[in-house]
Amino acid sequence: MKKFFLAIAIVALAATNVMAQDAIPVKKYSVATNSFWANWFVQVGANAHMMYSDQEQHDLGFFRFKERANIGAALAIGKWFTPGIGLRTKFRAYRTRQVNGKGISNPGFTYVGGEEDVMFNLSNLFCGYNETRVWNFIPYAGVGLYYATKSKNLENTFNVGIMNTWRLGKRVGIFFDVYAMWMDGNFDGSSKAQHNWAGERKLWLRHWDKQLGVDLGLTFNISKTTGWAKVPDVDALMAMNKEQVDALNASLREQQDENARLRNMLANQQPAQTNVQPETKVIKEKELVGAAASVFFNINSSKIASRKDLVNVKELAEYAKNNNAKIVVTGYADSKTGSSATNSKLSQARAEAVAAELVKMGVNKDNIECVAAGGVDNLTPFSYNRRATVVLK
Repeated sequence: MKKFFLAIAIVALAATNVMAQDAIPVKKYSVATNSFWANWFVQVGANAHMMYSDQEQHDLGFFRFKERANIGAALAIGKWFTPGIGLRTKFRAYRTRQVNGKGISNPGFTYVGGEEDVMFNLSNLFCGYNETRVWNFIPYAGVGLYYATKSKNLENTFNVGIMNTWRLGKRVGIFFDVYAMWMDGNFDGSSKAQHNWAGERKLWLRHWDKQLGVDLGLTFNISKTTGWAKVPDVDALMAMNKEQVDALNASLREQQDENARLRNMLANQQPAQTNVQPETKVIKEKELVGAAASVFFNINSSKIASRKDLVNVKELAEYAKNNNAKIVVTGYADSKTGSSATNSKLSQARAEAVAAELVKMGVNKDNIECVAAGGVDNLTPFSYNRRATVVLK
């Protein structure tokens, strides 16, 4: 009974150690949620815009920058609740123009206010979250409240836009914001229009003052925690753990069988004979040249799963060391997990891991050839395909 509990403890301890050494597999697109104080940012920028009043006539022209354009400033604070959805509170102060009549631009006036925008990071929503992505494409929509100093009107606004961001580092980036804004037609202090800029008496245009503009500035990530951690792949972890425990149980059974065999030999040992020459074990070269030893690995790992596998390699290593023979180490991955490129790199890494062990055993590094066979599906169960083979050349 004591031996049974000791064996269980060895298996559990070994499994824990192997798990701690291997990289934890994660899901490609899933991320873990963060606290409320994570992923806050501040934006500071300058503004340029053009005003389109409801009372103007179409003859002024849509792109008359000299008559329409003016500048302002923008300040915002926001938070990303997920990689794809966030909220932003933005404050703007403008020096703008009241555009009246036919080809006439009146002296400017100022207005200040703020808006609340819902942001959608389409780069993350469609392409998956990537912490190091340089460019993000972020449409948004919102409502605001602005105060005009000339008319002393406080009006609601409706806003839509597209924000583009460029990552400069973990804490700072550039943003370029293109937007459109609508507010009540009496916002600039003029009476309701007889014409709009297109000269059409359509309800959705006639009673609104409008603004098109851009904001350009810097974004600063102010939270201690930025970004999102990847979610562990529980299925892969369970499969990895099962394979490790199965391998350790198999190793334990083999050792128990070997102990039983040795006990049986001792029990049936014949009395010692005199003048009998000890048997000399001769290893024939042809027996070793055709022999292949296998070393197994866990899923997505290039670390040898069980040091016991190296016992099978040592005899080949001793022969190669004593005879200056060539050894070929071929790495494999299972074709059911990972892309072709990933499996090619993984099989190469597995071959190099076994080659490093051969060098430790005394084999000349120049006599070792590493081959990457990529993903295969030759053995059953498929986990046995995660291996490297060692043969004499």
